Amino acid sequence: MLTAFARAFKTPDLRKKLLFTLGIIVLFRLGAHVPVPGIDYRNVQECMDQAEAQQGLFGLVNMFSGGALLQITIFALGIMPYITASIILQLLTVVIPRLEALKKEGQSGQAKITQYTRYLTVALAILQGTGLVATARSGSLFQNCNVGDQIVPDQSIFVTITMVLTMTAGTALVMWLGELVTDRGIGNGMSILMFVSIAAGFPSALWAIRVQGKIMDGWLEFGLVILCGLAMVALVVFVEQAQRRIPVQYAKRMIGRRSYGGTSTYIPLKVNQAGVIPVIFASSLLYIPALIAQFSGSDSEWATWIEANFVTGDHPVYIVTYFLLIVFFAFFYVAISFNPEEVADNMKKYGGFIPGIRAGRPTAEYLSYVLNRITWPGSLYLGLIALVPTVALVTLNANQNFPFGGTSILIIVGVGLETVKQIESQLQQRHYEGFLR
Repeated sequence: MLTAFARAFKTPDLRKKLLFTLGIIVLFRLGAHVPVPGIDYRNVQECMDQAEAQQGLFGLVNMFSGGALLQITIFALGIMPYITASIILQLLTVVIPRLEALKKEGQSGQAKITQYTRYLTVALAILQGTGLVATARSGSLFQNCNVGDQIVPDQSIFVTITMVLTMTAGTALVMWLGELVTDRGIGNGMSILMFVSIAAGFPSALWAIRVQGKIMDGWLEFGLVILCGLAMVALVVFVEQAQRRIPVQYAKRMIGRRSYGGTSTYIPLKVNQAGVIPVIFASSLLYIPALIAQFSGSDSEWATWIEANFVTGDHPVYIVTYFLLIVFFAFFYVAISFNPEEVADNMKKYGGFIPGIRAGRPTAEYLSYVLNRITWPGSLYLGLIALVPTVALVTLNANQNFPFGGTSILIIVGVGLETVKQIESQLQQRHYEGFLR
């Protein structure tokens, strides 16, 4: 693998793309440490140094921003508004006929959907930036900090608007940087920035486990976490590469004096067809009750029950609900992202068929049957991987941003595999030993 990387750097055009991507990554990480105007940086750092600072309701967003959210920097919102906008547009494509028609128009329609995604990203950035500023002003961002309500000394309207506009501009800049990596870098720009954001928190989280450890000065816990992480990476790579290949045969057709078709191929159906989306959906949905209870300030029974069951993350009610939501969203997302009827119609249009299955409706029913069968192990796998932070909370007394948590491992391994495939595709015309061979 190292030899393959060396050969990639020896290729002039690919070396230029890799260096350009590394430059964008450095710029992205630099912006994650530039504070927003109007923030008292010393008070923020004092609150960040406290142990409970990263165990609040904003842990998921803070992970996707590479720790920039709780430090309230210009890239505080990170890539999360774009992810949310992309998911919303993908869901609306199934509901709104106009968006569905644009999706079928090919490259021009996809460009229009991308434009709508950018507009929605800016709107969500304004909304999330306003919520973050309001939370910081009220002192709710760091509940256990003595100077949590002094993070924003000047709470005038002008300073508030300036902070919101700065974070919105930072989100737009992050979106532009991701598109630059896609166009001029090695591709897959948004995913690479997400990968960098999550990986940036790994060293500090791992060292915190070593510092908090009690056996052999913390080195035993540190070693166990490393071994657990390597095992999880191997498991995720195995499942992410697993797929069910459905054979497809194309009949021969005579067009003029030429014969077309007669080839055989396959439809690759991944075991984890939904990716990391169900975990993000379930995590976001479970944050809503705790967020409502926090901002309501109520001492009623329902608020107390929510704070007891849905805040710490190690309660049995939270664990069971989290697991069931992941399984549900896995089936839901697969149902809206893969249309067996459309695939069957396209196969019938070009003379393709599955051996032993009639074309048309029987093919669609067969594809739906196979997809449901392989989604079950995929959804159970996602649920078990996502429960790793909960196990860490109980056994290692770690925080909720456990470095080898389900969401982070799934994204890092998935993006890593996709990036390797991108580089391989650009080197296929040259004779070399591949990364994954």
